[in-house]
Amino acid sequence: MQTILLAVHLVIALFLIGLVMLQKSEGGALGIGGGGGNLFSARGVGNTLTRLTAMLAAAFFATSIALTMLASHRGGSSIVTGVPVQSAPATDGTTATGTPQAPAAPATGGDTGGSALLPKLDGGGKPAVPATP
Repeated sequence: MQTILLAVHLVIALFLIGLVMLQKSEGGALGIGGGGGNLFSARGVGNTLTRLTAMLAAAFFATSIALTMLASHRGGSSIVTGVPVQSAPATDGTTATGTPQAPAAPATGGDTGGSALLPKLDGGGKPAVPATP
């Protein structure tokens, strides 16, 4: 059922694209494309194309809603649910054996610019002290 409805949906989409391409431009771009020698010059043909486009648009929306309802009833999954999730280690204050963990000591020295991280990145060496003149 879903495959047949999807095929009908695609055919409606292709016909809808074709009908929109056949319609006369209303000249919203400084008179470009709406000029004299159009394929359909009769006013009645334009109304027929407009009505047929509206009917196909309604059918497109109906098949879209029907496909969505079929997918939800079949238990269709979202692309987000298929992404594997990596779990972070537990941070409840205990170690893997269940013993309490001591809280991390705050950085001392009064520097708030993050320069205490640089020695850790270098391999743990002491930071170079600038020479005073």
